Amino acid sequence: MLTTLFTSHKRGIAKTWRSGFQVDRSQQNTQQAGQLDRSPLGSMVSSLVGPKEPAPPPQPVMGFFTDTSLCIGCKACEVACKQWNQLPAKDPFWTGSSYDNTGHLSAIAWRHVQFIEEIGETRPALPLIDEQISRARSNGTIPMTPPGTALPFFNTDRWLMRSDVCKHCAHAPCHEACPTGAIIRTEFDTVYVQQDICNGCGYCVVACPFGVIARDEQETHTARKCTLCYDRMKDGLEPACAKSCPTDSIQYGEVEELKQHARERLGLLHERGLNEARLYGVDDNILEGGLHAFFLLLDEPEVYNLPSNPPRPSNNVIPASLWSILAALLLSLSGFLFLKK
Repeated sequence: MLTTLFTSHKRGIAKTWRSGFQVDRSQQNTQQAGQLDRSPLGSMVSSLVGPKEPAPPPQPVMGFFTDTSLCIGCKACEVACKQWNQLPAKDPFWTGSSYDNTGHLSAIAWRHVQFIEEIGETRPALPLIDEQISRARSNGTIPMTPPGTALPFFNTDRWLMRSDVCKHCAHAPCHEACPTGAIIRTEFDTVYVQQDICNGCGYCVVACPFGVIARDEQETHTARKCTLCYDRMKDGLEPACAKSCPTDSIQYGEVEELKQHARERLGLLHERGLNEARLYGVDDNILEGGLHAFFLLLDEPEVYNLPSNPPRPSNNVIPASLWSILAALLLSLSGFLFLKK
């Protein structure tokens, strides 16, 4: 009898729990259904893929500031990027371009340290350094004719080094060109490629004016590029490349704060006589909104293989469409006149 009473009591608890759970699930489904699109298409999509997850709350706009005057070309950023993102290495080969063995950004190289040698060229005037070099030569501290191993500060030759990366444009052409919605803007306003949605069409590759994004032809055949370490950002961590930079050439933070720091750094370099220094991508002139990964350069942008005025392909859509419509009308009219005769 005790066994019967215990069994009945347990069944009653289970029934009550199931009823309560069904009510909770019913309320949850009702709330989710209320958030769905009321259109028939929205209902059909919701029935196939399930209810939409709420968007993450917006965060401060984050980005990179790369100060090339501090870059020493150690390539720590390249190594850290590959290690954290588990990007495969390619077979080493001699590019014939200084110490650059990466060549360019690619689907498996999301950071690329440029080595730009200016050998035998007239470098910009550096009053403070030139004065110190002349004084050192006059008192015999350094030889009048520097040896082949002399540092660039002691002769007219110099290296320009820059750690290149995706610019995470405020109005990204790759984002505008993507036909599947695989390229999105995160809650940090960075540009991110969803690998499970990308179909590998390559429209983003030709749309990017910086040659950043590329298609992985070896494995996934999808478009790949820097994610600004989105997985680390969500946990409040610094991107791997900025974390590993020993000279703080790569700085990570809120874009507006970085821009203010970049302007202060530029003013300091100008005070020290480096009048050729300039900022690239800080103002809104580039791509009608500026870049969220911008640079302090020591020469013209073209020296660093950067376009001074990068094109935005979407600006050509309306003019090209109008010309196409006009051409179609003219062909139709000429065909009608020809058949009439």
